Amino acid sequence: MSLPTEPIGSIPRPAHLIQANQDFEEGRITQRELDEHRDRALRDTIEQFIETGSPVITDGEQSKPSFATYPVAGLKLDPGGAVVPFADGHTRRLPLLTEGNFRYQTHGGDYLRKTREVLRTVRSMTDLPVKQAVIAPSMLSLFYPPDGIDGYSREQFLDDLVNEAEADLRGCLEGGAHKVQMDFTEGRVSCKLDPSGGLLRDFVALNNRVLERFSPDERQRIGVHTCPGGDQDSTHSADVDYKDFLPSFFELNAGNFYLQMAGEHDRRRVLALVGQHIRPGQRVFIGVTDPIDPRVETPEEVRDRVLEAAEFIPLGQLGTCDDCGFAPFADDTSTSRETAFAKIRARVEGTRLAAESLGV
Repeated sequence: MSLPTEPIGSIPRPAHLIQANQDFEEGRITQRELDEHRDRALRDTIEQFIETGSPVITDGEQSKPSFATYPVAGLKLDPGGAVVPFADGHTRRLPLLTEGNFRYQTHGGDYLRKTREVLRTVRSMTDLPVKQAVIAPSMLSLFYPPDGIDGYSREQFLDDLVNEAEADLRGCLEGGAHKVQMDFTEGRVSCKLDPSGGLLRDFVALNNRVLERFSPDERQRIGVHTCPGGDQDSTHSADVDYKDFLPSFFELNAGNFYLQMAGEHDRRRVLALVGQHIRPGQRVFIGVTDPIDPRVETPEEVRDRVLEAAEFIPLGQLGTCDDCGFAPFADDTSTSRETAFAKIRARVEGTRLAAESLGV
């Protein structure tokens, strides 16, 4: 397929893994028993990804506690960080660090190695491209407590964070990832927290401190994903207009941009904005399936969304993706695995149909 299509990241966890995560938190099973459930879920996820015909797969984030907190799992944390409200009334609360000398406890490369190990035992799919999702340093910057940490300034923390985020990305590239995707959901919500755009500019500057450490060729394998949140079939910032966000978004020094679009009310207006702000050397992957919508899109609907996007974005800079991950938090059961993989199949087939129509 000459029109690239990629998944975003998370796949809903099977019931046995959700229960195992809870049992581990409450001390009823050991780490080894939890890992057995994670390995079982990972294998099933990879096998189902292959069945969809997806040209690129992910681990579905089966072993992550959430898309955002895997680097700090195991650290001593204060659970009383910022509260993120969602449109349906539920919330998620960020943790806060309590100690200095910040270091990642787990890296994206650790998950990538496990995925590639499983691939070697699944139908000899050793060459199937694997995409690895990592968290953007801008999200982790919110974990530094507003009152500070004795003997460990915010500036020291940000220096450590930039070093760790670079190692996270570099480990994935060196581990053979097809692409490495930085999740940047905090980007759009930052416009809601600070309408002046100052917080968004700070986030972009911090992420660029990391991205600038990579060569132009390496940055062509690095991407950034943004969406208005997608937890329990609700969003945290869908009311933020893309016109206030996209100019800064495309200032990130990455080669690939994954953009929620299927769930937008006025796609044509937003696609026109994308066409105005995308820079040479950047490829934008447009969301063509909506994980929040329980209805599975048809391949023909996906095809038509791609053809619509092609009116505004040069074909050489266009790709497709899902709007968001299907379950960014490990306990999210709002979407079934069956629905998630059905939407992925629709994306793959619809993108193929669009490529045929476009003659690419």
